[in-house]
Amino acid sequence: MNVRTVRRIIVGAVSAAAILATASAPGAQDVVELRIRGRYFSDPATVRITVAVEPNADNRTLRVEADGDRLYRSSEVVLEGENGKKIHTVEFKNLPAGYYTIRAEVLSRAQIRGAAEELVVVGDPGDGQ
Repeated sequence: MNVRTVRRIIVGAVSAAAILATASAPGAQDVVELRIRGRYFSDPATVRITVAVEPNADNRTLRVEADGDRLYRSSEVVLEGENGKKIHTVEFKNLPAGYYTIRAEVLSRAQIRGAAEELVVVGDPGDGQ
């Protein structure tokens, strides 16, 4: 088994575990939902993320992250509680090759109210290693 095959197996297992953990969190899908067009991108990539947030008086912040093995980026949006808009869009530009976990979290003052994540692949992550 080569390194690339082992990485794909590990990424698949981690993604499955994340999906199960998110699906089992009570009400998490009711609070936040991620929408990404595509899972595979050419590098350098611009990844556009649409996040649906269910308005709620406790909502304070939307945090969106692109967490890769060689790069981490994040963006935060102030939410207006129950009067806030439902759809938010965030772009991460010039992402180099790699595997990225795209994560969205809705925060209250004291806790994470909901979270969702998806895996994307940019270019050939095996390049340069």
